[in-house]
Amino acid sequence: MKPMANEKGTLILFVKAPRLGAVKTRLGKTIGPLAAWRFYNRMLSRLWRRLGDDPRWRTVAAVSPDKDFARWPQNLLRQPQGRGDLGRRMARAMQCHDGPVVLVGGDIPDLGPAHVAQAMQALKCADAVFGPAADGGFWLVGLRRGQWAGRLFKNARWSSAHALADCVSNLPGTARVVMLETLSDVDTAADFEAYRDRPPKKDYERDHE
Repeated sequence: MKPMANEKGTLILFVKAPRLGAVKTRLGKTIGPLAAWRFYNRMLSRLWRRLGDDPRWRTVAAVSPDKDFARWPQNLLRQPQGRGDLGRRMARAMQCHDGPVVLVGGDIPDLGPAHVAQAMQALKCADAVFGPAADGGFWLVGLRRGQWAGRLFKNARWSSAHALADCVSNLPGTARVVMLETLSDVDTAADFEAYRDRPPKKDYERDHE
């Protein structure tokens, strides 16, 4: 399939349809599947509100499972993630778009439009941009050309402290790479407690960045 060209850049929201018991399963083992589902729904609502209609980029939801992408989410452009492990699905999502293309997940409480704008700006000169996560993974990945995603995620050790380093090592030695600020995702009970105990005003401030 020929990549879709877009001079403004494309933001991919890499998300799962919010089915009870099928989202945030690692978190659900400790706080329960219902609480994990409610948390994920809150994160998705915030994601749509903060990033979904920003005119500075085109926003596309890459949806799993594939059977849900035809009807959810209703107010965004959509594409299926397809089959394969996490790396293959992210690569496929990014390869559908000519650059610049930025991909984020749905469980980063502090993610705001300023982060996406910084990533898009960085890709005017850099080949790749990452938002490092506190656990060794990443909360954002961007490429100046989406077609380059094929090599980026090969043999990455997902759900480990090596995920970001593995992806960076897949880039050519001459690649220009920019790192954004470090943020935390919410995968464990400790992550959830830290999120729950945050000052309420922080979410409001992030919504208005």
